[in-house]
Amino acid sequence: MFAHLSALLGGLVTAGWAGSIGCFIGPLVIWLVKKETMPFVDDQAKEALNFNITLAGLFLVLFMLGILTLGIGFLIVIPLMLIIGVAALVFIIIAAIKSNEGVAYRYPFAIRLIK
Repeated sequence: MFAHLSALLGGLVTAGWAGSIGCFIGPLVIWLVKKETMPFVDDQAKEALNFNITLAGLFLVLFMLGILTLGIGFLIVIPLMLIIGVAALVFIIIAAIKSNEGVAYRYPFAIRLIK
């Protein structure tokens, strides 16, 4: 549960200077510390880490799209980022609740880079 919620905390703490990078620091630390001793935490921390890396990549691509269109693309990119951010918030809360119940949660749109 903490692996999922640490992404929210990381996003809130680092929003001003690191943005989405802070979102995967918490799950990364939890995964590195607990991967050998707790298999369920290992699985859920990897899942949270993969989801947040996917989000960071997506936001980076959208930001670059806005820059490459000389700012005009931000008319589409900013509302899209808000929608994706709200959906990510909902998925993270669902994941935290499910993992607290002991159920392994899989994010629907995560690219599983860490296996």
